[in-house]
Amino acid sequence: MGRLDGKVAFITGAARGQGRSHAVRLAEEGADIIAVDIAEQMSTVPYPMATPEDLEETVRQVEALDRRIFARKADVRDGDALKAAVDEGVAELGRLDIVSANAGIFSNATSEELTEEQWADMIDVNLSGVWRTCKVATPHLKAAGGGSIIITSSAAGLKGYPNFAHYVSAKHGVVGLMRTLALELAPDMIRVNSIHPTSVDTPMIQNENLYALFAPDLEPAERTREALGERFGAMNALPIPWLEPVDISNAVLWLASDEARYVTGVTLPVDAGSTQK
Repeated sequence: MGRLDGKVAFITGAARGQGRSHAVRLAEEGADIIAVDIAEQMSTVPYPMATPEDLEETVRQVEALDRRIFARKADVRDGDALKAAVDEGVAELGRLDIVSANAGIFSNATSEELTEEQWADMIDVNLSGVWRTCKVATPHLKAAGGGSIIITSSAAGLKGYPNFAHYVSAKHGVVGLMRTLALELAPDMIRVNSIHPTSVDTPMIQNENLYALFAPDLEPAERTREALGERFGAMNALPIPWLEPVDISNAVLWLASDEARYVTGVTLPVDAGSTQK
């Protein structure tokens, strides 16, 4: 018996990284998956984004667990495409019980140097995209008699960081959205919570752009994974450089499960103590 037997989860940003990890972890516990991802590059994102092949690999890994998966290429900036994907997924899989609003991007600059396009893209994906995800999923959760929405925020949703004003603003913004939805949807037995990771070992942080930001004193050849691990680890209280995606997936699983059936409106740090520093 899995903890999510008979349930269906809708996951955005599911092609790789945390999103793929969430899809696999929930499938391991019995859930079927509706997976969406933009699966293409955005001009303001300074690292390679997921590809259609990445989304296909998520499908392969979920199906290898003998679970069903409905996968579509969809951009959280496009409400119509997002609605079509979740509606078709529910029609195929039968219901919707869990939402992981995980899709997100990252870029960096000082507040003075941020461009209008960088700001607009960040807010449209990391904040408005979460709202759209919740909006299109809510009717299906109500139809199922309740459910769980888990919004991926960040340690940057609980404290400020220099060079990330647009990212910090979006990640703080989804906390306000979460708290409002938790109140609005409680009568329908829909729980809404946010999770707040520190750095996670995914392509969003393992790239030359962020290496250069964290280690401007090092030559490019010296910016190794090991060297940067020390810089990232300095943000955490626990002596680790970063979390693994499954560490976040386990928190998503708990919030999605009946073990957290009365937990709503909570900001859950999974952050190695970084928000305490």
